[in-house]
Amino acid sequence: MGFHEVRFPANLSFGSFGGPERHTDIVTLANGFEERNTPWAHSRRRYDAGLAMRSLDDIETVIAFFEARQGQIFGFRWKDWTDYKTSQSSIAPEYDDQEIARGDDVTGAFPLIKTYRSGEVIYQRPIKKPVAGTVRIGLGGVEQQEGIHFEVETSTGIVTFLHPPNEGVAITAGFEFDVPVRFDTDRIQTSVASFQAGEVPNIPVVEVRV
Repeated sequence: MGFHEVRFPANLSFGSFGGPERHTDIVTLANGFEERNTPWAHSRRRYDAGLAMRSLDDIETVIAFFEARQGQIFGFRWKDWTDYKTSQSSIAPEYDDQEIARGDDVTGAFPLIKTYRSGEVIYQRPIKKPVAGTVRIGLGGVEQQEGIHFEVETSTGIVTFLHPPNEGVAITAGFEFDVPVRFDTDRIQTSVASFQAGEVPNIPVVEVRV
């Protein structure tokens, strides 16, 4: 799958509409009880970029971005302003935001994740597109330095340590991240008259697995 490591203009994704979706198969039995199952281990996000268009210049920017991605062919990065970092929206990420793994004296590379909690239940979301310069890592409560103690591959979300962390040591992380997406249409229909009348184009975007 082709992917361009470029972000959709963040000022245009700011006013977009969308969020996560799940796929659930529900079978109602003869006795009225239900059986529920899903083939998806992780949710998939969808957005509509058209709602953020405020001017003809915005539309021109989106069309140029669409053409450069060849429609649905190449994926790209998307900033989901409602969920783009490990910390709360009002504060910056810290190196101890969440635990991502434990050391074992052998493993030196670990994937980034974001943990969602609701009561006793947690969901761990794989993060494949961290934002360069925002990843902070801790070992046993001590912050590590990128380029000295570890490296981050921002195209895969893999953190690699110079030396494998010791057995049982908590590996923590905090960071910002993008969502890997593609356009979910092969055409963008626009009209100057319609836009000036208050109508906005439909520009669907969907998350892709990378």
